[in-house]
Amino acid sequence: MAYKSIISFVTTATGLDEFLDTASMMAQRSDAHLEVCCIAVDSTQPIGFFAGAPAVIYQESLEQLQGQAETLREDVRAKLNGRPIRWSTEDVVVTMGAIGSYVGLKARFSDLVLLPCPYGEGRGPQDEIVTEAALFDGSAAVLILPDGMKGLPEFRQIVLAWNQSEEALHATRAAMPLLIAADLVNIVIIDPPSHGQERSDPGGLLTTMMARHGVKAEVSVIASAGAGVAQTLQRHMRDKAGDLLVIGAYSHSRLRQAILGGTTRSLLSDTKTPIFMMH
Repeated sequence: MAYKSIISFVTTATGLDEFLDTASMMAQRSDAHLEVCCIAVDSTQPIGFFAGAPAVIYQESLEQLQGQAETLREDVRAKLNGRPIRWSTEDVVVTMGAIGSYVGLKARFSDLVLLPCPYGEGRGPQDEIVTEAALFDGSAAVLILPDGMKGLPEFRQIVLAWNQSEEALHATRAAMPLLIAADLVNIVIIDPPSHGQERSDPGGLLTTMMARHGVKAEVSVIASAGAGVAQTLQRHMRDKAGDLLVIGAYSHSRLRQAILGGTTRSLLSDTKTPIFMMH
């Protein structure tokens, strides 16, 4: 399945030029329609206003937020105008608690969600919520683009992180158009369990499935040697000159990820290459 419907969500003008350049390249490469949703997040707490003032102050706040969303949309339209792609924009004001419903609904009916990295300068909690909403509420494939990235890699050398999880399998199936087009897909397995179902042939079943799609793949079984999974994957990406990492997102509960950090968060916090994820 080709990615014919691509959607993006932006909450700030920070890094907007580079992000839209890359998003446009992805849409052009896939001959897809690109929709960019410009979000202004309402984080006000009406119960905190003094008596008699909430309605007036809250209305003023909403008007300011609507202005921010419209300004962001106009910036996006100005940057997309004249590009050789099909595109559309939308502006919306949502509360922090409603981000999941809005992003989830829009993402659910798209083939691929393109997002800027949710961590770093100019980013806030709303960006992390948007990313998780696309993955969990939208059940969508998400391609995270690093901040400041110039151009879009050809995705010729792809590293696929495999741990036999449902999340990793979902990500593999969703990324199949990219895997088929790659020159080589390196399936990396870190610290495979000695008593797992694939102990005699790690990655063998996955390789067979991918070969039937015409994917050229190889398997690397490596040890973390005490380093974290994220650090080990980053090192392996450098060793293989990978230009895309495909990985299942949030294999553990989101509560545990929030407390401990988790591989997904660690990878996104320090990524230099695009990351394709699905839960």
